[in-house]
Amino acid sequence: MRVCICSTKIPFSYGGAEILDEKLEVELSRRGFDVDRITLPFNWSSKRELLKSGLVWRLLDLKTATGEDIDLVIATRFPSYLIRHRNKVVWLYHQFRQAYDLYGTRYGFLDQGADSQAVVETIHAMDRRGLGEARALYTIARNVAHRLETHNGLEAETLYPPPKLADQLRCDRYGDYVFFAGRLDDMKRVETMVRAFMHTKSGVKGMIAGTGPLQAKLESLIVDSGLQGKVELLGWIDDEELLDHYARCLAVFHAPYDEDYGFVTLEAFGALKPVVTAADSGGVLEFVRDGVNGRVCRAADPKLMARAFDELFEDRPRARAMGEKGKEAIADVSWDRVIDELTASLPV
Repeated sequence: MRVCICSTKIPFSYGGAEILDEKLEVELSRRGFDVDRITLPFNWSSKRELLKSGLVWRLLDLKTATGEDIDLVIATRFPSYLIRHRNKVVWLYHQFRQAYDLYGTRYGFLDQGADSQAVVETIHAMDRRGLGEARALYTIARNVAHRLETHNGLEAETLYPPPKLADQLRCDRYGDYVFFAGRLDDMKRVETMVRAFMHTKSGVKGMIAGTGPLQAKLESLIVDSGLQGKVELLGWIDDEELLDHYARCLAVFHAPYDEDYGFVTLEAFGALKPVVTAADSGGVLEFVRDGVNGRVCRAADPKLMARAFDELFEDRPRARAMGEKGKEAIADVSWDRVIDELTASLPV
């Protein structure tokens, strides 16, 4: 059976969505499918370019290739699911949130003028059409499904994807530092983590892996706050280093603003480490339970985070017990279920 994965990519950007696309291709191939990944650049530098990106997908023809039928297309994120195909399945990573829950917030792209409102309404109409015509509709988290039902009136089933390094995660010890891995931008709220170390009372430290637009600001904040030796920016690290930090850290900080899913949560639990997060962190909360397998602070407040860091540092046995409970929370997440569901419309 011939399967096309349809996705988008912002040029020179690489993150969780791109990793998931690659892993989906690998897992389909491992199960004997003839699979190819169709990726088009996504340009949202202007309202005009944003809508043009959707039109390109709508005009694309993936019915056949080299004279043979394409049996299934799996579309993932806006606007790839505008593709037309007799057997289209959507596994939604996220919509264009700037036209939904982020519209009018500090994280949004569009202003609230008349032109922007027209673009928002057009995107809503595009989504209703493109998603509504899918043979089956899935999301990567209940949080994404909830947004879809709230804003578009569409129901979807959740299929949780395992993280890329699931089979390689390990726990060596519970060290003296809280670890963060991810893009250094506002929505990840890594600045909150750094500021938390201005209020810690124990010997706990912080290690931050990743790059992004906040890097220079965080470097200055660490110096200006006298946190050298307390908080370290590691920059980009490879998979081996990532696995090593998960294995040796005390706990993992992952408190983004209303995250779609959050691979970091599952990576932390796979390494038997508790997660420190916030009550508005979205998909993270589908796995993290306060006091059971991590700490859920009522707000992304540095003082509250500092208290959580100190408590875990001062009670390593509790940190270990939480990490073990975290491993139990993700026991049912598997690629077998994901692939079985996404390909269910194909003949046996």
